[in-house]
Amino acid sequence: MLTAHTIKIIQSLDKKKYRQKYNLFLVEGNKIIKELPNSDYEITELYSIDPDKLNIKTEKTDRILPNELKKISFLQNPKDSVAVCKIPENNIIKDTNIQIVLDGIQDPGNLGTIIRLADWFGIEQIICSNDTVDIYNPKVIQATMGSFLRVNVCYVDLDNYLSTYQHPILGTDMDGENIYKTDFPEKFSLVFGNEGNGLRDSTEKLISKMITIPRFGQNQSTESLNVSMSAGIILGEIFSKK
Repeated sequence: MLTAHTIKIIQSLDKKKYRQKYNLFLVEGNKIIKELPNSDYEITELYSIDPDKLNIKTEKTDRILPNELKKISFLQNPKDSVAVCKIPENNIIKDTNIQIVLDGIQDPGNLGTIIRLADWFGIEQIICSNDTVDIYNPKVIQATMGSFLRVNVCYVDLDNYLSTYQHPILGTDMDGENIYKTDFPEKFSLVFGNEGNGLRDSTEKLISKMITIPRFGQNQSTESLNVSMSAGIILGEIFSKK
């Protein structure tokens, strides 16, 4: 039942400290919610203005009114349903061929887009520094368009993790080796730094090789590429050689 207390808890899930307190996050929209039963995510409560369209068999489903949906949705124009889900354990997949590493990414849209890119290219895992934006931030979840269900995203002490990593670590930088001339190894990590500051010094010390997207345009005043845009270009080049 959607009580005032429940509404208060759901509304609080836009903040990381409350997501951690209750170990819950929100998924919105029938399209993504329909994929939840086939994933590792557990639905604790499901609220919908038309549960029949979801076709999800659970005793945890409540039919609600559109005005009630607005009270628990984080969208400016609420969709049709909201699912409250448990946050799973932060487990690292031990052996992956190519994985993405994010060093202090702050923008929810960037993280969501990078997760979608990983899903598109079949990359199973993204390793994030502890100060990278939370995957369960509502804006990140929306930006992934459901790809968060298929990509394992873990948060770690990045220095400790990379110092014990057994394969090459490729960093992205303005002064690295041309990606179109780079021979990429079979197994490696690809590291992207913070939107404004790039890789932090402690991370840079652990990089095996720096790579870069060469600039072909003549206008030197053009700023560097958005980090998610860079990720798409580099991943496209990596997989074009496979």
